Amino acid sequence: MTSPAFEVFFAALPLFVVGVLLVGLLWPAARVMPIAWLVACAVGFFVWGMPPAWLLAATIEGVITAVQILFIVFAALVLLYTMLRSGAFDTLNRNFAEISEDRRVQVVLVAFFLATFIEGAAGFGTPAAVVAPLLLGLGFPALAAVVVALIGHVIAVTYGAVGTPILVGIGEPMSSVSGIRTAIEANGMTTTEFAVEVATWAATYHVLVGVVMPLFAVGMVVYFFGGEERSLQPAWEVAPLCLVSGVAFAIPYWLAARVSAAFPALLGSMLGGAVVIAALRAGYFEPETHWEFPPESEWPDHWVGTIRPADARGVIPNEYTISPLRAWTPYVLLILSLVITRSVAPISRFLQGETIRPLGTEISLRFGTITTEVGAFTLGLFGFEWTSILGTEIGNGVGVAYLPGTWLLVSAVVAIPLFEMSRGQVAEAWREACLNLRSPLVALVFVLAMAHVMLQSGAHAVGLDSMIVVLATATADAVGPAYPFVAALIGALGAALMGSNTVSNITFGTFQFVAAESVGVPRTLIVGAQAVGGAIGNLVAIHNVVAALATVGLVGQEGRVMRLNLLPLLYYSAGVGLLAMLFSYVLFAGLF
Repeated sequence: MTSPAFEVFFAALPLFVVGVLLVGLLWPAARVMPIAWLVACAVGFFVWGMPPAWLLAATIEGVITAVQILFIVFAALVLLYTMLRSGAFDTLNRNFAEISEDRRVQVVLVAFFLATFIEGAAGFGTPAAVVAPLLLGLGFPALAAVVVALIGHVIAVTYGAVGTPILVGIGEPMSSVSGIRTAIEANGMTTTEFAVEVATWAATYHVLVGVVMPLFAVGMVVYFFGGEERSLQPAWEVAPLCLVSGVAFAIPYWLAARVSAAFPALLGSMLGGAVVIAALRAGYFEPETHWEFPPESEWPDHWVGTIRPADARGVIPNEYTISPLRAWTPYVLLILSLVITRSVAPISRFLQGETIRPLGTEISLRFGTITTEVGAFTLGLFGFEWTSILGTEIGNGVGVAYLPGTWLLVSAVVAIPLFEMSRGQVAEAWREACLNLRSPLVALVFVLAMAHVMLQSGAHAVGLDSMIVVLATATADAVGPAYPFVAALIGALGAALMGSNTVSNITFGTFQFVAAESVGVPRTLIVGAQAVGGAIGNLVAIHNVVAALATVGLVGQEGRVMRLNLLPLLYYSAGVGLLAMLFSYVLFAGLF
């Protein structure tokens, strides 16, 4: 490599291929990502001089990370489909839907609180795919249902699937890159503690910018779907309800982020939703006027698809088959399990493979280490660790006992007798979870393999920068002091291209860390902005949009949804950008 421009061109080539094929030609991710991985390997071998053993080791490292994510996704889907097949989710739906017939209130309760709750529990595009048909069943136009379902859950995406975008998307890559890990440890933190700091600052951005998202979602509905005379006046009528909802969500959300990335979305939606529902039932914040969509006969053709609202109303049952208390029990159990396993130090250390000594007796989940020609394997009861992969300095492992997926599965298993499910219902729930895992499997494996090849491309030789470092340095040099303003946009671009906040964080989190170092601004703040950007990119991520449209029979309107959702995306990214500038240069310039 002889010139900086030469390096930057080839470092960007894998991501350029992803952009052209995925966004430009609209190829499916399962087809694009293997090609992008091959391009990254070719660049790594011919340009960065990576030996084949290092290329394969980096690929294996990415695959192991993908296994962890896929396990969490699978477990989240098992719990979701267990709730759906048992009828418990119908109870949750009706719990929200029966409170008010006003469409604006339904946006707040269903498209905001229920969507953020589902995001916290399942993530990976699930909220829009579940909430959009529910809104359709309530009588929303299909297009409106998809738009507000995507907008409503965006504040929770950073902590989706019990914190996966932070725990796996930020924590794992930071620990796998020796230079970044060393910098973090030199500041007196572990990479896990750094991830918690990032989670806190991401929540701070979200709270300050996203507290108005219930009002934003209502405004989108009344303005674009209220008839020929477009007006925001109906939104202002429920502004007190929307702002109280945003604050009620934000307080437990922000406090939970200071403890662990696993809890903010779950606690914010459950506690905030409970407060708002109680207030509405007590007669507070209910709008004085009733707002409704125009008559269905006046709806433009692009508002509706092959499933009409009248056909979808069966998603709201006429009566409870499972009580609300029982319906919420698996999720309460999930939160309690996560709190205990992450806040009780001996249990946390034990589940992560460390040896503990209760009453003077040593207990460990690890059996021992086997050294072979392809690396050292530390085996345990619920996982393994592979170090010195193929003789390199690369290593990775899976600790199933500590992963959120384990406790998602435990909650799903407890739900079987709790809901008196038949064998057929259980089999159907697990079968649907497996079927829905097929789509992200190939894409996740290869995008993570690509990301880790790019991350490790400089590790085989002393003094050689990786592709990610080269890109980060070039971007920082080009943007200069304004870099904090564009940090969230970079994260949003990653999520829009790859359809996942987690993958955006894995791909660009280290990029943002190095760029912040280069510019001389706090790395915690910039990586926090990345985590928020990865969330807001979901507003226009083609995978999420297509999945949501398919559930309401409106496939083909992707462009229209993405154009509408550019409004909240631009608001959010500009708001976070301004805050990042203020925090980085004025208020918190001394942070790590």
